[in-house]
Amino acid sequence: MAKSKNPQQEIGKKGEQIAQTYLKTLGYQILKTNWYFHHYELDIVAQDKDELVIVEVKARSGDRYEHPSEAVTDRKIRFLVNAAEAYIQEYDINLDTRFDVISVIFYGQNFDLEHYKDAFYSTA
Repeated sequence: MAKSKNPQQEIGKKGEQIAQTYLKTLGYQILKTNWYFHHYELDIVAQDKDELVIVEVKARSGDRYEHPSEAVTDRKIRFLVNAAEAYIQEYDINLDTRFDVISVIFYGQNFDLEHYKDAFYSTA
């Protein structure tokens, strides 16, 4: 039996696919998507030249909610940093690491994408 997703999960998956396509057009190499460490998830792990890039994708429909980038709270940042550290250790990565946020806001069949490079820094 196929598992059903709620509409927000569908929007999230669609946003992640759009973000991946966008990053590939910029020359990024997508290393992993939806990588889990315990209950923490990295949406996209990519490489941009000599940098490891951890990308958090936030997607929303319409503009009646907070801006998607505002959903990246201090708590979420801690989770992302912890998961990134686990990824770096597991795959023995020796690159500078950057944290980006991509927001995708859907308006019917259209969307706006914003890419925030160095959206936040690890305080670890």
